[in-house]
Amino acid sequence: MARPVSYNVNEKKMENDISIAKMPEGHQGEGFFATSFNKIVGLARRNSIWPLPFATSCCGIEFMATMGSHYDLARFGSERVGFSPRQCDLLMVMGTIAKKMGPVVKQVYLQMAEPRWVIAVGACASSGGIFDTYSVLQGIDQVVPVDVYVPGCPPRPEAIIDGVMRIQDLIGKESLRRRNGDRYKELLESYGIQ
Repeated sequence: MARPVSYNVNEKKMENDISIAKMPEGHQGEGFFATSFNKIVGLARRNSIWPLPFATSCCGIEFMATMGSHYDLARFGSERVGFSPRQCDLLMVMGTIAKKMGPVVKQVYLQMAEPRWVIAVGACASSGGIFDTYSVLQGIDQVVPVDVYVPGCPPRPEAIIDGVMRIQDLIGKESLRRRNGDRYKELLESYGIQ
């Protein structure tokens, strides 16, 4: 028999209420609130992600379900799905990517403005999936750096939402100076990106 879980009702209500952005850490007083610039920018970025879906197979269908009213990805600030890389900051690669498509994925990634993030949705985008053949790219991390992997074949909409939430956490905690750091420049150089 399972043990009952005790929790604070207010904390549980706060966890389930996704529509309100959590206030960043800082100093609060009567009539003022002070925090760091990094935290404010992170808060704004994490709640206004503009995804660019690059869907080639069944994972794309699951993404369509995620955008529908039942799962409602819009509650995370991601309701504006763009199809121009110049206007998006989150590349969501979903499905099988052939080796001939690898340069196209890289070109789309390069056309996105910094800062940009990448989610590999499903087994095919993450590792080639069941298609261990000469023509299928064995993971998009061979052509672009990936921030979050979403497992599944195809992953359920809940898994895609979890991937978006993990990207939000990453974006919210990312320093503004990370992209100018030596480690980030080395990472891009390893992919042949200047």
